[in-house]
Amino acid sequence: MSDPPPTLCDAREPSIVGRQRASILAWSWLALATCLLPATCAEYPVTRTPDRPTFAPLAYPQAPRGDVADVHHGVSVPDPYRWLEDPDAPASRAWIEAENALTDGFLASIPARARIRDRLRSLWNFERFGIPEDEGGRTYWARNDGLQQQAVMWVQDAGAGAEPRVLLDPNTLANDGTVALAGTAPSPDGRFYAYALAEAGSDWNVWRIRDVATGRDLPDEVRWVKFSGAAWLPDGSGFYYSRYAEPVKGAELQGELKFQKLYFHRTGTAQADDTLVYERGDQKEWGFGATVTDDGRYLGIQVWRGTEQRNAFFYRDLAAPGAPVVELLSTWDAAYDFIGNLGTTFFFRSDLAAARGRVLAIDVSHPSPDAWRTVVPESEDTLEGVSLVGGRIVCRYLHDAHGRVRVFSPTGALERDVALPGVGTVVGFGGHVDRASTYFAFTGFTTPTEIWKYDVVTGASSVFRRPTVDFRPEDYETAQVFCASKDGTRVPMFLTWKKGTPKDGTAPCLLTGYGGFNVSTTPGFSVSALVWMEMGGVFASANLRGGGEYGREWHLAGTKLRKQNVFDDFIACAEWLVRERWTSSPRLAISGGSNGGLLVGACMVQRPDLFGAVLPAVGVLDMLRYHKFTIGWAWASDYGTVDDAAEFKTLLAYSPLQNLRSGANYPAVLVTTGDHDDRVVPAHSFKFAAALQHAEATSVPPGRNPCLIRIETRAGHGAGKPTSKVIDEAADRWAFLVRVLGME
Repeated sequence: MSDPPPTLCDAREPSIVGRQRASILAWSWLALATCLLPATCAEYPVTRTPDRPTFAPLAYPQAPRGDVADVHHGVSVPDPYRWLEDPDAPASRAWIEAENALTDGFLASIPARARIRDRLRSLWNFERFGIPEDEGGRTYWARNDGLQQQAVMWVQDAGAGAEPRVLLDPNTLANDGTVALAGTAPSPDGRFYAYALAEAGSDWNVWRIRDVATGRDLPDEVRWVKFSGAAWLPDGSGFYYSRYAEPVKGAELQGELKFQKLYFHRTGTAQADDTLVYERGDQKEWGFGATVTDDGRYLGIQVWRGTEQRNAFFYRDLAAPGAPVVELLSTWDAAYDFIGNLGTTFFFRSDLAAARGRVLAIDVSHPSPDAWRTVVPESEDTLEGVSLVGGRIVCRYLHDAHGRVRVFSPTGALERDVALPGVGTVVGFGGHVDRASTYFAFTGFTTPTEIWKYDVVTGASSVFRRPTVDFRPEDYETAQVFCASKDGTRVPMFLTWKKGTPKDGTAPCLLTGYGGFNVSTTPGFSVSALVWMEMGGVFASANLRGGGEYGREWHLAGTKLRKQNVFDDFIACAEWLVRERWTSSPRLAISGGSNGGLLVGACMVQRPDLFGAVLPAVGVLDMLRYHKFTIGWAWASDYGTVDDAAEFKTLLAYSPLQNLRSGANYPAVLVTTGDHDDRVVPAHSFKFAAALQHAEATSVPPGRNPCLIRIETRAGHGAGKPTSKVIDEAADRWAFLVRVLGME
């Protein structure tokens, strides 16, 4: 459920989001904002209490309950809304239209909605930049001037007097802004620019090649690509990429994805002529990520298997025609992230015998494990990323979920710590082993993303781009606190608020989290969170087990049979916020996207009394069938599946869909999803919303809190969503909170 590696400049929120191996699952939602504005509601009557409003029951759309059931290990599990798994069936389309009409009517009755949207648009209207890339005598970067639907790619030639120019503007490709850049790769010789396009939020990419000098596209078109970049040969003669077989017509957005293959595409030729480089017919779950070393000598093949935090690594010597693919690391005993090479020495970031990561050196001419060298040993901080730039090893660490950076020599001698602008998140430091300059991005809860240029040899740094946003950072405060989970585990949480916000239990609070797939939730600037805090809300971001904040053991402690730890951590954070008087349960909202949608859905069904509102976005909500669609099978390394008896028992115990019960008095809920989501298919959200509405409608008395679903059209899992759609969705969420938390 993940975003691709962040450009920090796309149409979504200008914040740094989590990464995930092979970009298959992780998606982090930093969110929510609202306004304290007067309003009335005639069409949707509401009764106020000192704590929270009470609503008249809503007339939910008809959703017939079928008699479908699955039997797992002798247990029959009903699935009455199985029919909603087909989003294009006439009955499903009618239900979707009726649900959107109900939600639109409810939201339209909230006068604060327009003012929220106006404030979001006003604050969102600032320049945002991606991390630049120097390649082939040119510098490339992304820029959004404020309210552009998609970021625009710019290029500047080297040399005095060269002016930046637009290389690629995806806003010209669709009137509604729903065609987005999903990947870019300039050729090392500077002639070509490969770029991937995604339409309507789908994970499917189409790769094309642009001539940088003329700005014109070559006829090349590479299709049916997912979870892959483009790795050029040094002379621009072609690139390596991975793809799947063309899906059956009609199953493009739901069909299962397996048997990825690695190909080479030669510039200026048809895809039908591409060379198959590597495949494994005996390993249907393997995927391949290609890289070509800076010296052009080797093709590196990172071999991944779903979202497992273990992988293999193979390579081919490109200097020897016909050389075989060598299985350098094939035991699947740890994570081995390829960094780069110096001659025959390959460098890897690995958690082998180092739960928080270390840097290994392997000489491929003497690859025996007893000859491996530890270059940078494990430390108390988590080694998040490593790059080989300017003959130095640059290591990015997480210290209690915020960034630190250190520069080492190739032999592992510490040269310096990199001075950062503050406590926050840092990404970047890419480049080439023979070039000293690099770039990095820095952001914090009250620091809009800044782009810095850095010299790894001298340690000199300078601002490349710094945005200006219409707010005063000094008016806000951030603190990190630690909560004790159910089993005593120390769980970090960041709190950010506007100075003067009362700490007497009256302030509204938004608590977010993720807790999965080794993805770290770190500080980042969010326009919508800023609006929330402007209106007196507290913004809380929890660092839960299942994430990557403290290395491998922290991640594994929130997986499979131990997944309940994640929910316990989040509930403990919520209880702490109430106990310490930062908020009260009626004014506590929780939000999460993708795996975070599972998080808030599970916590809602386990503790409906603890929250005032729940906002699950593109959530994994049916844990018994998630693996049946697209790339869902790949998440089994974190979740397990119903095929295993013990895992089935655990999944059934917390799956949000299967644990909804009539009479539970659930908080107000606004489910959001996209009709083109082919990462977490919208059936999860459809079935959950229908089942929740049934539970509330059949309660005695009927539930008084609204349970609504907002289904975005021509939208997917979140990446590449046009700015206008992002703002509209944020305004709707925040308006919903204004109403249901009694903030009018």
